Amino acid sequence: MGVALRLWREQKGQALVELALLLPVLLLLLGGIMEFGRLLHAQLVLTAASREGARAAAVGLPPEEVCGRVREVAAALDEDRLEVVQEPAGGLARGQLVTVTVRYTLDLVFPFMEALLPDPFPLRASTTMRVE
Repeated sequence: MGVALRLWREQKGQALVELALLLPVLLLLLGGIMEFGRLLHAQLVLTAASREGARAAAVGLPPEEVCGRVREVAAALDEDRLEVVQEPAGGLARGQLVTVTVRYTLDLVFPFMEALLPDPFPLRASTTMRVE
């Protein structure tokens, strides 16, 4: 009994030291997972928005309405940072290809991630469809 008590007293602060060593690594890992999730969500929204914009342009909607459709689909993102480009912009003929490109910059939330990724992080999605 005395040996077990003596071992317990000698290892009293061991858990605290282990926590102090592993906590920064765990926080970095958790922050990276959360930041990656935010980036992936924004990229998926941009891809869906560019696809919707290309479809709108392919059925003959004017560029202003195409831009409006893209902004509707990308409502989860900050509209001020959203850039929509349609090429060619107008005068589309049947069978011609139309491309809608959507660009967005996403601010990183975790400050230590700036060492690994550019802040703000540039995202881009582009979709090409044939005019009907």
